[in-house]
Amino acid sequence: MNTADQYLKAIYIVQRTEDGPAATGAIADALDVSPASANEMIGKLEQRDLADHEKYKGVRLTDEGVERAREVLQTYCIIERFLANVLEVEEFRNEARALEAVIDDIVAERLDTIIDRNPACPDCFNAETDACELLDVCQEHPAD
Repeated sequence: MNTADQYLKAIYIVQRTEDGPAATGAIADALDVSPASANEMIGKLEQRDLADHEKYKGVRLTDEGVERAREVLQTYCIIERFLANVLEVEEFRNEARALEAVIDDIVAERLDTIIDRNPACPDCFNAETDACELLDVCQEHPAD
């Protein structure tokens, strides 16, 4: 199940990648859901004033939506880095995706003290690799 926060994160990443509005299909692909499901959640985000959707043009996050999406992305990076760098979990991306919906801000803050977050976070997230660039595994094996 994808939460509103996961949608905000996906829209934020797609917007950043495409340097413009996020297409509903790209959001659906990023979350592995149907376009109809994506449209439904986008409507809910609009009702909460977190996103603006213009038919055939795409979705843009409002300022509040961007702020929340950055917080969510930061939490995701914290989880990834904790799983990969501290616990050395091989399938850290899958685990991080599963945990991001259930880790609250308090737990994320406590994990953050363990990994010593870089001030660049969440701008450290690389959409092409779907990972935080500060992961030890990313630094050991940089993308070509």
